[in-house]
Amino acid sequence: MNLSIEPLIYIGIFIGVIMLVEGVYLMVFGKSISLNSRVNRRLDLINKGGNREDVLAKLRKELDQHTGSKTIPLYTLIASKAQKANIAFTPPQLLLVMAGLTVAAFVMLTTATGASLPIRLLVSVIMGVGGVYYWVNSKAKKRIGMIEEQLPDAVELMVRSLRVGHPFISAINTVAKEVQDPLGSELGIIADEAAYGRDISEAIEAMAERLDLQDLRFLAVAVGIQQKSGGNLAEILSGLAAVIRSRFKLFRKVKAITVEAKWSGMFLSIFPLLALVGINVMQPDYYDDVMESAAFIPAAAVVAVMLGVNVIVMRMMVNIKV
Repeated sequence: MNLSIEPLIYIGIFIGVIMLVEGVYLMVFGKSISLNSRVNRRLDLINKGGNREDVLAKLRKELDQHTGSKTIPLYTLIASKAQKANIAFTPPQLLLVMAGLTVAAFVMLTTATGASLPIRLLVSVIMGVGGVYYWVNSKAKKRIGMIEEQLPDAVELMVRSLRVGHPFISAINTVAKEVQDPLGSELGIIADEAAYGRDISEAIEAMAERLDLQDLRFLAVAVGIQQKSGGNLAEILSGLAAVIRSRFKLFRKVKAITVEAKWSGMFLSIFPLLALVGINVMQPDYYDDVMESAAFIPAAAVVAVMLGVNVIVMRMMVNIKV
């Protein structure tokens, strides 16, 4: 039995591409983009001697750079996710990383496989673009998940600050100093913007829209209503913190209940591809007798379409909205 390791080489190269982009990111920015630092990035920049206004301008530029680049061809695929992940790479740099990874994948495919030139070009482009997309998407999910987890504690800290007599802007500033990244720097930007004259509810709403978080929209609405009609903001935020925490617990409970169905759907979607790779590894000439048939290409196309439909249907079945 002849064994072909080319499918495994393709998988290994794709994993190497993802590790390479993470390595380049850490090499360029190092610990300055860490999300779990005890001192959040805004305070770290200020402590290093940065002027508060300059730090605000730097952080705002990083937050807004991906929004203004959604019209760039190809970059539209990852612009919103790069914005949520707050990727420190500028859009041109991220496109340059895509190009560099594509070239690296092409070189590795040329060295390690015997695929034809068109196949190598197509696969290298898919790996370069797909690897960056996967990396940015994973960064965005991790950052949004951390913000969702930090938010109830941050709102409760605002409540305690308000109850001892501090104004709301001072409460925001206190939370920005006490909370780690990513929420710490986000709230610090809001505190700085409010200090320079921006409406606080408008700043929170802009943050909610940028991160696409419903709980932050609730916070912006609560603050806006209190500003217009008055009321005890501490009590309002206390109730909001309880609602956010209850929603978070419900999401975790639903995630735990549906995890088996999601893994089953993922397995059923990936298994045909794994079976194809396994057959090709164990017996590379398995399809040689039928590849010359006129019906082979149409049949392969039909199978590919059905596999794509299967993936979409499985995702719809296990994507439970709460």
